[in-house]
Amino acid sequence: MEITNSEIILATISGEDRPGVTASLAQVLAKHDAFILDIGQADIHRSLTLGIMFRTKKNSDGGGILKDLLFKAYEMGVTIRFTPISDERYSKWVKMQGKDRYIITLLGRVLTAKQIAAVSTIVADQGLNIDNIVRLTGRIPLEESEQCCRNACVELSVRGTPDNKRSMQQEFLRLSSELDFDISFQEESMFRRMRRVICFDMDSTLIQTEVIDELAVKAGVGDQVKEITELAMQGKIDFAESFKQRIKLLKGLDASVMQEIAENLPITEGLDRLIAVLKKVGFKIAILSGGFTYFGNYLKEKYQLDYMYANELEIKDGKLTGNYIGDIVDAERKAELLKLIAQVEKVDIRQTVAVGDGANDLLMLEAAGLGIAFHAKPKVVETAEQSLSSVGIDGILYFLGYKDSMLDEEMLR
Repeated sequence: MEITNSEIILATISGEDRPGVTASLAQVLAKHDAFILDIGQADIHRSLTLGIMFRTKKNSDGGGILKDLLFKAYEMGVTIRFTPISDERYSKWVKMQGKDRYIITLLGRVLTAKQIAAVSTIVADQGLNIDNIVRLTGRIPLEESEQCCRNACVELSVRGTPDNKRSMQQEFLRLSSELDFDISFQEESMFRRMRRVICFDMDSTLIQTEVIDELAVKAGVGDQVKEITELAMQGKIDFAESFKQRIKLLKGLDASVMQEIAENLPITEGLDRLIAVLKKVGFKIAILSGGFTYFGNYLKEKYQLDYMYANELEIKDGKLTGNYIGDIVDAERKAELLKLIAQVEKVDIRQTVAVGDGANDLLMLEAAGLGIAFHAKPKVVETAEQSLSSVGIDGILYFLGYKDSMLDEEMLR
């Protein structure tokens, strides 16, 4: 191709990836004083795709640049293709940088072409453009025995303004349910990359049980309490009222049973990994629970967490009285505590994360910069902007943008 004076050229390079390709081509451009306007690279299974957009220097030998690039590409064993870019087309591309940018995270035990096709179709129908796709999880082994309990996650960076944001999120929710994977849709901002405080519900979030149900079984009122608990978590009855009803049924239970229950709490899959990473990168971690302080303190000490707020059971003569001490930690109190912790830690509320499963977590999820409904009740999933239900609780790390390559064992030592 013939090049005119001071033209914008897009060079697309492809072939087997090897050390020195980018350096060698950049040295050619440097020799001719070309100005690099954009550069990007992807490597899939050692197959390289590299794009370099550059502008030639005025009064330079444009043909000489292309010739030298072609020779260098031949030496490196890669192919190179040139596309001229008009000033008008380049200016339109630059203006696109001012448009809204979002991050869409696809997460599941496996990700299929059907899932990716469905999400990308919705993105296109909403008038959004995919700028970049990154795999956050490690490479998938072929042996099925090695795939057990692994996660699969890709992150899409998209740009533009959705035609109907609410409709798009509803479509994502439908897909998530039908195709058994999770979709997170977040606005890209500096706050997304600077989360510093995370607050967890405890029962059915950090642990895979409702402690009050465990106590009720010991007291011989398991079915009665479980029924009330379920109605409360679904938001069908007021949490505070349900709380009072349930603890009254525990009157007379020997307090010693709490230690046995605490020592046998079923910890949620992925919690050890999640907490280790969050602590390593400097998060302040809190438990905000509608459960009980005895069990919250047990977990706080076990994982060396920073804050814990829950309800305190009244004990007299070694037995539960059926009453409680202090204020009830309900939905409003959880949201207040989240904001208070953010103030104490001197972080913007947009730097906070909240995770919960029940209706009494909704206000906390709404108040946080990132609210995640974890294996939540249907009402909570429908209301929360983000939900996680197909993998363990360490799936939160991918919603925060971390890659498996960042989370290797060396980092956590």
